[in-house]
Amino acid sequence: MQLGIIGLPMVGKTTLFELLTEHSPNNQAKANMGIAKIPDGRIDYLSSVYQPKKTTYAQLEVVDIPGLIPDNEKGANIFLDSVRKADALLHVVCAFDNAEIPHYYDAVEPLRDIETVAYELLIADLDLIEKRMERIHQNKKKNQMLKELALLERLQDALEKELPISAVTLDEEEELIMNSYQFLTMKPMLVCINLGEDDISSGSYKQKQEVENYCQEKGIPIVTVSASIEREIAELEAEEKEEFYKDLGISESGIEKIARSMYERLGLISFFTVGDDEVKAWTINAGTNARMAAGKIHSDIERGFIRAEVVAYQDYYEHKSMAAVKEEGLFRLEGKEYMIQDGDIVHFRFNV
Repeated sequence: MQLGIIGLPMVGKTTLFELLTEHSPNNQAKANMGIAKIPDGRIDYLSSVYQPKKTTYAQLEVVDIPGLIPDNEKGANIFLDSVRKADALLHVVCAFDNAEIPHYYDAVEPLRDIETVAYELLIADLDLIEKRMERIHQNKKKNQMLKELALLERLQDALEKELPISAVTLDEEEELIMNSYQFLTMKPMLVCINLGEDDISSGSYKQKQEVENYCQEKGIPIVTVSASIEREIAELEAEEKEEFYKDLGISESGIEKIARSMYERLGLISFFTVGDDEVKAWTINAGTNARMAAGKIHSDIERGFIRAEVVAYQDYYEHKSMAAVKEEGLFRLEGKEYMIQDGDIVHFRFNV
């Protein structure tokens, strides 16, 4: 899964990319790629118990996409090509004034910036739909494509009303038709409001109510961070970080909120495998059964699947050991159709 970080120039995209991936981009003029670790307190706890040789967190591929330059066709095409490759989008929006970091429009207006980027995505989808509809009308087998044509007309109507395609309800047949497209406004999105250092405790910013109303109407979640503060926090030791959070009146870093929110927005969950050698989080789609989850570890385990030994993380955390969990009858043997739950600690029995 690939997360694309988008926005206008100089809004804090690259800073957040560096913090998420612990990697500095080497070229600001093109998309830069890195791997983000998904912070997870459950993994931290399991590692403290097992003291493994290796601890592996869930990961997400992240791409820092060059800032959109409005009214620049070449720049817009580079931007859109990169967006098409992403599975989800993190739209970073500047909500702070800083004389050393001039805003593209010379004035901070978060709602305008959100609408500017949304408009580019919307126009690209409209253009794709109109071209496809034109080809269908010219096709001699048009009568075999009436379902697709009707769907495209519905999508066109939504876009003309400035609604993203993600807001359109689809039936199963329409979802199959959609698999052949890469609509940009269909991609899961999270709006990230980049606050000034003085606003992080209150969470207030210019046009806050308008932004919240807009995102609620479009079905887009919002997360607030201060990239400059996040950079400071990243350089602190663990104990100093906790004190910093207390002083700011926040419970976790914005980077953790972003990573977790995007993970959830993509419909992903984690299950854990534990042992002296490694404690590891495995990423799967919500609704994955035990046999398919086993295949994430190795195809042989999926092929020779017998049973899954399962303990819910919360049960383990409350009882502190596998022995205590078993005594309470909370240790389970599940079959291949069992739907893995977020936080399950799993050991797969298999035979090949």
